[in-house]
Amino acid sequence: MIKTVSKGMYYIDGKFVEENQLKAYNFSEDAAAEAYKGTMAYSILNAHNTAGEAKKGELLKIKFDALASHDITYVGIIQTAKASGLKQFPLPYVLTNCHNSLCAVGGTINEDDHVFGLSAAKKYGGIFVPPHQAVIHTYMRECMSGCGKMILGSDSHTRYGALGTMAVGEGGPELVKQLLSRTYDIKYPDVVAINLKGKPRRGVGPQDIALAIIGEVFAKGTVKNKVMEFVGEGVSSLPIEYRNGIDVMTTETTCLSSIWRTDDDEVKNYYALRGRLDEYKPIKPAPLAYYDVVVEVDLSKAEPKIALPFHPSNVYNLKDVIENPYDILSEAENKGNELLGNKNVKFRLTDKIKDGKVIVQQGIIAGCAGGTYDNIYEASSILDNASVGNDAFTLSVYPSSTPIFYDLLKKGAIEKLVDAGVNVKTAFCGPCFGAGDVPNNNALSIRHTTRNFESREGSKPGNGQVASVALMDARSIAATAKNGGVLTCATDLEYDDRIPAFDYDSKIYERRIYNGWGKAQPEEELHYGPNIKDWPEVIALTDNIMIKLAAVINDPVTTTDELIPSGETSSYRSNPLKLAEFALSRKVPEYVGRAKAIALSQKELAEGKMPEEYLQALKVSGVKLDGNVSIGSGVYAVKPGDGSAREQAASCQRVLGGSCNIAKEYATKRYRSNLINWGMIPFLSDEKYSDGEIIIVQGVKTAIENGETSFAAKAVAGDKVRDITLRIDPLTADERDIIADGCLMNYYKKRNNG
Repeated sequence: MIKTVSKGMYYIDGKFVEENQLKAYNFSEDAAAEAYKGTMAYSILNAHNTAGEAKKGELLKIKFDALASHDITYVGIIQTAKASGLKQFPLPYVLTNCHNSLCAVGGTINEDDHVFGLSAAKKYGGIFVPPHQAVIHTYMRECMSGCGKMILGSDSHTRYGALGTMAVGEGGPELVKQLLSRTYDIKYPDVVAINLKGKPRRGVGPQDIALAIIGEVFAKGTVKNKVMEFVGEGVSSLPIEYRNGIDVMTTETTCLSSIWRTDDDEVKNYYALRGRLDEYKPIKPAPLAYYDVVVEVDLSKAEPKIALPFHPSNVYNLKDVIENPYDILSEAENKGNELLGNKNVKFRLTDKIKDGKVIVQQGIIAGCAGGTYDNIYEASSILDNASVGNDAFTLSVYPSSTPIFYDLLKKGAIEKLVDAGVNVKTAFCGPCFGAGDVPNNNALSIRHTTRNFESREGSKPGNGQVASVALMDARSIAATAKNGGVLTCATDLEYDDRIPAFDYDSKIYERRIYNGWGKAQPEEELHYGPNIKDWPEVIALTDNIMIKLAAVINDPVTTTDELIPSGETSSYRSNPLKLAEFALSRKVPEYVGRAKAIALSQKELAEGKMPEEYLQALKVSGVKLDGNVSIGSGVYAVKPGDGSAREQAASCQRVLGGSCNIAKEYATKRYRSNLINWGMIPFLSDEKYSDGEIIIVQGVKTAIENGETSFAAKAVAGDKVRDITLRIDPLTADERDIIADGCLMNYYKKRNNG
């Protein structure tokens, strides 16, 4: 079904051509050298680059057309921007309320954040989407996308490429920069062609295609920090919501962004139906385009897929799992236990096999990936005149916006689902991050959502609690539900897969959503609840630093959910110090206590006394420090930052006194950016480290300001010392200043006061 061509190829009028074949097409050497400008990505990036013409290998300084945040990120973003001099939003900024919308934990905390968000939309001129109206990405598709536009969101799944919009998910500080009329700075990315051929058969859905692609490219790093560009005749075979369902999952490949060629039949109709026809224009590659990598996908050969715990790339053919459950589930079980590495918990999958069949305890169809009109309608067709049964298995379905819910209601799909025993709920992202429909301990939940990391659904392995999430398409989830929880492929069923055209009713949003764009009310007061706190003071970088490692993680990949948990922390996202108490709690429970102790050492140093432990480290190392010095905590991880864009994965370390991360590589560009924007040095190293090791780096501030990328250092463990070399990938001038100033807020305060 999938083949990757790792070498670059030219795309000429819909055909891929190797470099040695180019002469037959009569293109000049100059045209070939400029062929990278023929991609759709280039035309959009170039149009948004404020630093002149975009060129391969050079820095882009991007200004976006719109911003989007939800209710576990927008408070911190607005607080940061306000502290940095924000007067009004300079571009449309949508504040959605789809993550903390249950308002069920922590007393008034969640609803206080919503009231704050509405007051901010009024004061600064924003757009406020109340709870239960829409999940963030569905609303942005419906109301803010546009062919040729660029959108930046503080959620990693900010992807609207199928609608001709290049969208990027980043940590909150990058949105702050846009709110302060600054730019998103990034080196011109490589572009990967996803060449779609053929047409999927009945029972194969968008999640099946997405998982197949993720399984092919993730481990190889094929598209890491690159743009995925969907081309080929197979694009036309896919309905627009099918494309959206594949597109939103491109985040799990670790790509930077995505873009698809557009067409009149699907994309133009999507905009016309929503009264936004002026946002449509045809987008396609130029007659000659160059792609750094090509991934060929034959849709006609696609099979239903399942991503077993604990990653979307842990992909198998669903039929193989059904026919050979013990071998495959044993393999996944062993990998899971190795990953968890926790003696308090035993992760199990093989116990779900009964009489040769895999028995599932829960099904979920929800969010930006699963909750589309097409997915839910087809699921209702599969479950027509059926029943999910009255045993342990449950199925919950969340339409991702009120217009989708309303039309499904009018078309009879909701009636079919309810009649089958399905729980139908309002638009909510909770099942994606452990804040809704948390399964019981040792349960297996199959979900058409975005992620299945360990703890993502609400487990706490450190407390002896662990459940499993397997990602599947809505169609096979509905087939499993029809079979009472016995794992089943939708391709094995006969059902009517025709989907009536969607009817969009704009009045639903017009009656409930506050649109203050361009109508800022400076006199409006921000409404603060008792849990909304300002950021604590953050110190600037000193000439010399002494870093004590408070956590050493040797797992192959460390997700942001492990750096800062998702579900149980939701109520504290607007309270930096309270939230920081959860940092690394699922991976290194001792981290917070260690970091606090290191912060006390820095306090003692600030009062004029070098703590004995650090005096001894200096003595052992033979280092004599000239200039000022600070003590901070550090985290070592092999490959940190896979997953969510949440800046709190970095900010929680920083408010506890963190100085840096050390890694062999960073899983995503957005996590590295979060570290930089919070003033933490993103060191790279091939060395091995131990808990409590003290690392001494001299002259680091001057070296960073001068653009150096290699740093000689000493690592001290007890009475042993070793020479090490720390590295950083090149930083932009602004990034160097942000780290030197201590964080993005300090950077802006310093310049605004200047």
